Order: sequence, then C-alpha cells, then structure tokens
Amino acid sequence: MSWFDRLRRGLGKTRDTLAADVRDRDRGWEMDWEDLEFALIGADVGAKLAAEVVEETRRERERGTRFHDALEQALLDQLEPSHMRQKLRRVGFDLDVSRQVVELAGRVVMVVGVNGVGKTTTIAKLARYYQGHGRSVMFAAADTFRAAATAQLEVWGERLGVPTVTGPDGGDPGAVAFDGAQARKAREIDLLFVDTAGRLHTKHNLMEELKKVRRVIGRADKGEPAEVWLVLDAVTGQNGLEQARRFHEAVGLTGVIVTKLDGTGKGGILLPVVRELELPIKFVGVGEASEDLQPYDAATFVRALLPAPAP
Repeated sequence: MSWFDRLRRGLGKTRDTLAADVRDRDRGWEMDWEDLEFALIGADVGAKLAAEVVEETRRERERGTRFHDALEQALLDQLEPSHMRQKLRRVGFDLDVSRQVVELAGRVVMVVGVNGVGKTTTIAKLARYYQGHGRSVMFAAADTFRAAATAQLEVWGERLGVPTVTGPDGGDPGAVAFDGAQARKAREIDLLFVDTAGRLHTKHNLMEELKKVRRVIGRADKGEPAEVWLVLDAVTGQNGLEQARRFHEAVGLTGVIVTKLDGTGKGGILLPVVRELELPIKFVGVGEASEDLQPYDAATFVRALLPAPAP
C-alpha cells in the first residue's frame, strides 16, 4: 500500500465528518455554510480557523470555483500560508541516496511530549527513516524516571543497530543528555535523538527540568539541540494545541510530529498548530508500522483528508 493510501485510510474518520457536505455541495445542493463550519470544528480545526476556511471557500465559490476545489485550496492556505512556506518546506535533496529527506538544522534532536503519545516508538521510527537516508544515528535515554522507557529504547537500539546512552534509574536526565551529546561528537555520529520523560505540561517543575536538559546539551555541543520536536497525539484534539503551546513556551519547539491520526476524527488539529503557533509539522503517523510515519506534506495531507469530488 502506498503512503498516500495509508494516509487516506488513517484520515478516514476525519474525512467522514466532511464527506456529506463536500459531495452534496459539489452536486449543486443548496449550501449551508454553518453545517460546514460545524463539521470543521468537529474535526478540531478550531472555531476561528473554521470560520476563515468557510469564508475563503465561500468567496471562491462565488467566483465560480467548484466547491471541492475551493475547500481544498482554503485548507491548503491554512496549512501552508505563504509567509511560512519556506519554513514549512524544509526538505532537501540527499545526494547519497537520490531521494528527498527532511532536513535538520543540526545534529541533536530533543524529543518531548506528554505520557502516552508514543515518543520512544516515534524516535525508533525516525531512526529507521534517517538510516534509510544514509545517516548514522544514536539514542540518549533521558527518561530516567521510568525504567521501562530506558529498556524500551535500548531494545529498539539493539534492533536497529543504534548505540544507546543510558543512566541509572531515577538519575539526572540532564547528565544522560550531556553524555549522549558528547558521545555523538566523539563517535562522529550524524544524529542524536534524546528521549525525554513524559512531562505533564501543567507542572512547572517538570518543564523546568526540560529546560535544564536543553541547556546541558548546549554545554556539551554548542548550538545544540538545534531541533526540539513535540510528539502530539491527534486523539487529544484541542488539548493537544494547549500542550504544544506550553512546550513551545518552555523549550522553544522547532517542529511537531502528529501521531495516531488513524484512531481519531480530529485530524484538523494540524491547522491550529501551524497557524496559531507557526510551527512546522515534520512527520505524521497513521499506524504502528515503521512505514506509517512519513514526512508531512500539506498538499498530500489535504488531498487525503477530503473525499473524492462528486462526479
């Protein structure tokens, strides 16, 4: 199955909330703009952005554009606004394998997020992705508060042939991150992914701990971590937006990975992440398999999100 087909399947529940509106309007039925707005809000686009999408769609419809095409363009304008286009399209050409690869600003990626979003599994999938593009990878298991998290990352490291830096259970997460950053430089490994504890975004002291982890990485390797990625569970909906806002305020996110799009009708959460926080979506996940995590592309996402136009 192609990536587009997997993405389309994963977004099925979200698409179902929009299907009747889109197809009926394409057939020339009388437009109820309020129904469309409610459908978008139900998909977790958010009230403000839903109103903007409806208004832009209405304007294009009045110009004679087919409803499906007008809505598709309105959604794309939200997911890739012109002033953010260069920031959102950080994809370069990897000459080693003659394929596109999601660029990184540096060598260390600090991965954050609340408990249960699948950070550790996502890190393993990212490692496999970059290995497939000829990059060497290592892990730092800085979630020292859960022995299971360290053990899980070590298992993934063994499976993928990725060295893993660990510390004692309950030890200092910053020390593990520091050691990992130093080890990456010493071994001349291309990328280090730092796994962090599932911080509750409402707990001030835990956010302070994340800030510390980021600082000590910079001491071990100046300018790093150049990337701080939040793993966001699509099932959490608008609460996920608040999580992203708090993490961004605390550690300065550079990107978001949205997972579990296959289990929710809330796929619209990507819009407020991009528009309100102006953060690029780096990858999206639609399943458990490693190939179910792929680089995000706004146009592909919108085409997978909307039902096929009516004949």
